[in-house]
Amino acid sequence: MSLFAAWVLYPLILLALCAGLGLLVDALSGRRLPGALVAPAGFAAAVVLGGFTTATDATAELTVPVLLGLAALGAGLSLPWRFGRPDPLPLAVAASVFFVFGAPVILSGEPTFAGYITLDDTATWLAMTDRIMEHGRSLDGLGPSTYRATLDFNLAAGYPIGVFVPFGAAQKLGGGDLAWVFQPYLSFLAAMLSLSLWRILAKVVDGRRLRAFAAFVAAQPALLYGYAMWGGVKELAAAALVALAAALAPAAVRPGSGPRELIALALAAAALVGVLSPGGLVWLGPMLAVLAVLAYRRFGPRAAAVRAALFAALLALLVLPVLASGIVPPTSKPLVGSDGEGNLRGPLNALQALGVWPSGDFRFDPDGTVVTVVLIALALAAALLGLWMAWRRRAERPLLYAVAIAAAAAIVLLGSPWAGGKALATVSPAVLSLALLGAVAALRLDRVAGGLLVVAIAGGVLWSNVLAYGGVSLAPYDQLLELERIGKEVAGEGPALMTEYNPYGARHFLREADGEGASELRERTVPLREGGVVEKGYAADTDELDLAGLFEFRTLVLRRSPVASRPPLPYRLVERGEYYEVWQRPEGERTPPEHLALGSELDAAAAPDCGEVSGLGLLALQRAPGEARLLAAPHAPAYDATDGSFDVPRAGAYEAWLKGSVRGLDELYVDGEKIGEARQEINNEGGWIDMGETELSAGGHEAELRFGGADLHPGSGGFPRPEVGPLLLAPAGEGPGEVVSVPLEESERLCGREWDWIEAVTR
Repeated sequence: MSLFAAWVLYPLILLALCAGLGLLVDALSGRRLPGALVAPAGFAAAVVLGGFTTATDATAELTVPVLLGLAALGAGLSLPWRFGRPDPLPLAVAASVFFVFGAPVILSGEPTFAGYITLDDTATWLAMTDRIMEHGRSLDGLGPSTYRATLDFNLAAGYPIGVFVPFGAAQKLGGGDLAWVFQPYLSFLAAMLSLSLWRILAKVVDGRRLRAFAAFVAAQPALLYGYAMWGGVKELAAAALVALAAALAPAAVRPGSGPRELIALALAAAALVGVLSPGGLVWLGPMLAVLAVLAYRRFGPRAAAVRAALFAALLALLVLPVLASGIVPPTSKPLVGSDGEGNLRGPLNALQALGVWPSGDFRFDPDGTVVTVVLIALALAAALLGLWMAWRRRAERPLLYAVAIAAAAAIVLLGSPWAGGKALATVSPAVLSLALLGAVAALRLDRVAGGLLVVAIAGGVLWSNVLAYGGVSLAPYDQLLELERIGKEVAGEGPALMTEYNPYGARHFLREADGEGASELRERTVPLREGGVVEKGYAADTDELDLAGLFEFRTLVLRRSPVASRPPLPYRLVERGEYYEVWQRPEGERTPPEHLALGSELDAAAAPDCGEVSGLGLLALQRAPGEARLLAAPHAPAYDATDGSFDVPRAGAYEAWLKGSVRGLDELYVDGEKIGEARQEINNEGGWIDMGETELSAGGHEAELRFGGADLHPGSGGFPRPEVGPLLLAPAGEGPGEVVSVPLEESERLCGREWDWIEAVTR
């Protein structure tokens, strides 16, 4: 997929879909919906409607036609469109926020996504979205695989799926793989948040341009931006829906309003439940309580009770699919208890909700300079001033938005650190909005002091997000694109095994081949030869795996490296790409041979003991009497250049391989000449980077790695810097050599020579 398709066409499709559904909501609400809230309300409608269509396997594939048809109906009912020419200013705010959240990917030049290796939840989101759009929550027809295990742990257990419906629907309409439009979807959610903030700040921020600036800044608090760089789709969606509810809420209790004006608010509340499960109503509890008091005062007890009953009945109807899947899904357990930290390093600081947190990774404290302390103190003082100003002016929307802080406080106090972090991220736009309201109030009192306060808060947010931009971990697009192609080519030729930790391959790209990861969620046991299994996050060589477990897999998708062992026979190489090799065994051959693994972590080959070689043949004869032969696999040597000096025994072309990850521009020089470079090549444990190829003469050579620092490229200031090494050079272009076959009585021919492995077969 091209960058243009991912970041222009896909968002436009999503916008058109949400706008059409929003126009339908507007028509049902009596044409009272403000123009800026049409698309956000349409997003809420898509979440709710998708909950009904994806409830069963039989109706899941109707999701896109239903949403598309209702969007067209909404557009048709609005003709001639009462909004006429859209207001360009809120659209400009939304477009600017969309770009800010998408900047790390857009400026990388590739349609990839952020948060790679930081948090693997995005792989789960891709798996779930693919499934619900075609089969709902049903797992029928799936063979054992990491894909199925992922879905069984989440989807079948009642995990909320509402946020994935608009994401999947727009992808179905636009084409391409879900992975390449995930980050645009996150940016779209941030844009929807900004439109609701534009409405919330109406009548309390004087001047349209100042209001646009305030909405633009308030939509990108540092903590929410940091979660977006982790793939935090639920945090962004929840933040957008809480803001939408606050923007819609006053209309529900406005004097002279009718029951139809409850529809949009009920949709926003139901969408929040669809995104977060019924527990999401915690966010709206304080807001609804305030609305109940206002309704009582404005309409009297009987009318207020009737209105509350209508709202409750409508909400209950809209959340029926969520209730049917479970009130509290089992996956909610990490949300309670003091030990639920997830990928955090402990509880987050409540001050992070202010929106200013200049750290490349929000899990860590800022640098602690006086500037940081002053900025956070100013933001806190401005937020308190903004709350006072909103109260004094009886500004209902900002005040109703502010009561969400009470919900966040309850979650932080009673929930786990993981849940508390999510709560702080979700509420941070509300807190930052108050800070900006306070800065605007100060601006009215003193243009110089107020202007400095506005600049300080906006500058603190910008500084924080620039650091997050520099610390982002972008997924390796070319590598995953190769996995996507392999997944299509081996579809139906599984089960397939990945020996590296790559959840995007195992959970998503190889799903049609029943892919599994050796260190992933497994439905088949893939034990190590020495016992146990590969720990999550780590890679394993095929020689480290028990062959009986390995031979359960017809296809092996193996990451290339200079020290990777050749899989045992009868696996044959069927494809060799830039990043991966694909090996397959004949479908009927599932009995592993007697196998002697040789080599070490950084040297795939070793010379065997003669006793081991002859003993291997005797084991084969005991298992299946007959003529025994020994098969030995050669492996090209690799030469260690980590210390800068290395020798090669013969002239030829050599490839350089660097273990680990690089962020900034890292360049490799051999004998003073640059032979290759790498930038933002992020690997899980055990991954290698191809650093280029060069012609070398026999003898000694010098190698030098030059590490680039932080620059304008996204991710170049990654924190902390990954460790790299060793650096190895291996003969280039050499695939697996021919396997040597000798009779058992000539086993001494294999002694004293280095081999990858030796096998004994009988016939």
